[in-house]
Amino acid sequence: MRIYPVILSGGAGTRLWPLSRALYPKQFIRFVDGLEGSLLQATARRLVPATGFERPTVICNVDHRFLVRDELGAIDVTPKRIFLEPVGRNTAPAIATAALAHVAEDPDAILAVMPSDHVIRNEKAFVRAVLNAAEFAQSGHLMLLGVRPTAPHTGYGYIRQGVAIEGGGDAAFTVDAFREKPDAVTAEKYLTEGGHYWNSGIFVLHGQTFLAEMGRLAPDILAPTTSALESAKEDLGFLRLDEAAFTQSPSISVDYAVMEKTDKAAMLPLDVGWNDVGSWSALYDLAERDGEGNAINGGASDLLEDTRDCYIHSERSLVATLGLENLVIVDTPDALLVADKGRAQDVGRLVAKLKERNRTEHAQHVREHRPWGYFEPLNIGPRFQVKRLFVKPGGKLSLQMHHHRSEHWVVVKGTAKVTIGDTVKLVGENESAYITATQWHRLENPGKVPLEIIEVQLGTYLGEDDIIRSEDVYNRPVEE
Repeated sequence: MRIYPVILSGGAGTRLWPLSRALYPKQFIRFVDGLEGSLLQATARRLVPATGFERPTVICNVDHRFLVRDELGAIDVTPKRIFLEPVGRNTAPAIATAALAHVAEDPDAILAVMPSDHVIRNEKAFVRAVLNAAEFAQSGHLMLLGVRPTAPHTGYGYIRQGVAIEGGGDAAFTVDAFREKPDAVTAEKYLTEGGHYWNSGIFVLHGQTFLAEMGRLAPDILAPTTSALESAKEDLGFLRLDEAAFTQSPSISVDYAVMEKTDKAAMLPLDVGWNDVGSWSALYDLAERDGEGNAINGGASDLLEDTRDCYIHSERSLVATLGLENLVIVDTPDALLVADKGRAQDVGRLVAKLKERNRTEHAQHVREHRPWGYFEPLNIGPRFQVKRLFVKPGGKLSLQMHHHRSEHWVVVKGTAKVTIGDTVKLVGENESAYITATQWHRLENPGKVPLEIIEVQLGTYLGEDDIIRSEDVYNRPVEE
């Protein structure tokens, strides 16, 4: 039995705004107490060849592709493949794509499908649960992992347990019903009655069985995803699904498309310290707290007086509180969230309003990540802008030109390889280079240590769209 991990990394994590943004969502952020690295890295380390699994396949947003590869490379995980979705279409088309690819190579493939942004405290128990579920999947069941509830949570969908699967003891059960996210009274009833489990969104599926059910129940998804996979194109080690074909698929979850309609759905109870980190209150539940019940994260200084049961995250600023209870306070360089902890599930509404007002804070942090590293503004004024550039070893900016601005680069750390017109030179620490408007230029880090640059831009227009690219080793389109 060969089990192939499939990691779904397409979410935006809007309920964890302002720390999670569309272009840098929660699976890439390091903010969970006791967790080494990001949530994506933790997910990729769970099911590895050493514990009996194949290399993972990752399905992600095109905008996140370099982040995904960098995160996996940092922990020495080599994915089997990384699929790029041209548009978001929810979980059903994504899982169909993975199943089609794996079954084409291994007709008996078992898929262990996992979101990239969950916390699981008992990793060994999780591995055992997936292996057990795979045994049931091999005999024709489409397995869900249902989490034993510990509280009357209103933010999760629920699964109602059916009868025990014949021959499996009490290890797995049929699914009697799927329940939408309940109100508080109904959630309390589920907890009191028992037999109800949180729907974790983790599946263990026999690939051929799943595709047969999708072909029967959701052919409008299977046809376009098949075409999108057949027409996929390789791009620097990524597989770009065909946009015209993939867009034809409806946007729908695998629960709605298949699992709630099939008679093959079954559930294996899971008790592994699971948390989907779906809100600031969920993160508070995971965090270490002081004697007053406050959870403090982010590394900044804090000054709390007569403050209880609050979650406070700040990376730069001093946070001082006085006479507060049950609040979430999240301070980032360009946005501050203050919310009642009981309303943490509703933060996504604020993100929707930011989009309606055409603001950028829902999508991007002040620090903007690029495949070569990142940059962040330090100061902005009339006709000038100062930025800090971080170029990772081997990183190379595109060969580019600006119509409206000149740039002055000062090397703070490392050695830069600078191209200006036909001239190529090395620029060391405390040295600089000056590029006038309309000159073609490129910045590279040829060394083995990070390169840090202070860039001073001068000109009549300093927008990021004043970039004309001639060569780009990352194959980015003009608009990216």
